[in-house]
Amino acid sequence: MRDVGSDKDEDEMTDKHMTTVSQHYFVDESDKPSFSIAIIENMKEEYGLFVWPCSVILAEYVWQQRYRFSGANVVELGAGTSLPGLVAAKVGSNVTLTDDSNRIEVLKNMRRVCEMNKLNCRVMGLTWGFLDASIFDLNPNIILGADVFYDASGKICAFEILICSLFPI
Repeated sequence: MRDVGSDKDEDEMTDKHMTTVSQHYFVDESDKPSFSIAIIENMKEEYGLFVWPCSVILAEYVWQQRYRFSGANVVELGAGTSLPGLVAAKVGSNVTLTDDSNRIEVLKNMRRVCEMNKLNCRVMGLTWGFLDASIFDLNPNIILGADVFYDASGKICAFEILICSLFPI
């Protein structure tokens, strides 16, 4: 019997109904799928846990330009569901996926998606405007970002904060 007064149980049930796994296929010149990436999405979240349209386009760009990404050190900023970074990892990049340090559920989801796709990507919390010493060790050849300037509150100038955060890299 379910406790009628338990909001936690209701929230967990809503989360399960709002969570899905999407498959993204990448096809080579033979029109046969070369590989697919599975992404766990949760439509309840405001952002960060669903695949944004620009992420799909950037992932396709990475796939089409895969020869440029093979062997590269890649950092994806504001990765969220991480589709472009995961494609980069599939084509042979050394990938670091980053998102807001305060969005623990997004960082956890990134790790789960890496495990689910059998990819070894570094997952790192990176809050724009706050420098962490580990950022200096990334040494990226390529920095990816899709839909990274979104701020629901409209209270921050994301572009200026991004530039300040990237300056040391």
